Amino acid sequence: MRGIRPLALLSTVVASAALLTAGAASAVQAACTYPAQVLDLTRWKVQLPIDDPAQSGTQVLQVTRPRLNTYVLSPWFKPTSSCDGVQFRNAVNGVKTPNTTYARSELREMKTDGTTEAIWSSNVGTHTMVIDQAINHLPNTKPQVVAGQIHDGNDRSTFRLDGKALYITRDNDTHYKLVNSNYVLGTRFQAKFVVSNGSIKAYYNGVLQTTIPVIFTTGYFKAGVYTQANCDNSSPCDTTNYGQTTIYNVSVTHS
Repeated sequence: MRGIRPLALLSTVVASAALLTAGAASAVQAACTYPAQVLDLTRWKVQLPIDDPAQSGTQVLQVTRPRLNTYVLSPWFKPTSSCDGVQFRNAVNGVKTPNTTYARSELREMKTDGTTEAIWSSNVGTHTMVIDQAINHLPNTKPQVVAGQIHDGNDRSTFRLDGKALYITRDNDTHYKLVNSNYVLGTRFQAKFVVSNGSIKAYYNGVLQTTIPVIFTTGYFKAGVYTQANCDNSSPCDTTNYGQTTIYNVSVTHS
């Protein structure tokens, strides 16, 4: 190859190889089909706002392991296009769990076998959940969603967005502790709950926000989107009216 110096040719080859490697890495990073390829769902089941066709009557679809390992249902529960998170979406006309007002697309904590529901006490051991997430979309008229909660049959404490105001709740007090007065949709943040010695410590982006005294024996964690609107208070009553979050990472530990 006349006129091309060996050093210049080597540089061109190295640069081309780097581009190919980068392209391959991007392709690998984006190669996901199921939420379980993005998040560790070993200790979770998912509750989705659609009717379970395998059950008689209208009942929420619940998916446990091992089925959860290769389960996806767009747009309610699916990986992001970049495979860096999982999208949870719930419309105002979604199917609800028993004795609830609103529908949800949410993970529910399970024991390590993945098939038995977890329960634990606020007074025994230390129980921690950390969610790296963003809230992406709010329903019309009543722009409210819950994005992470401690439950025991009641919503003991949650991270709840009301318009632009992000709160930590306490039982029925939905505006218990303001943590961000101007939350911008799509902004990534860390929500953390630590339950021990009869109290809930709630952290926002690593900073302790409040300590809530509690006593319960049947606690468990939930993460995803629990839309605080339905067809009675928000329109249109269809799937174009919804709440949505993205979870980039969620972890639960007990000690």
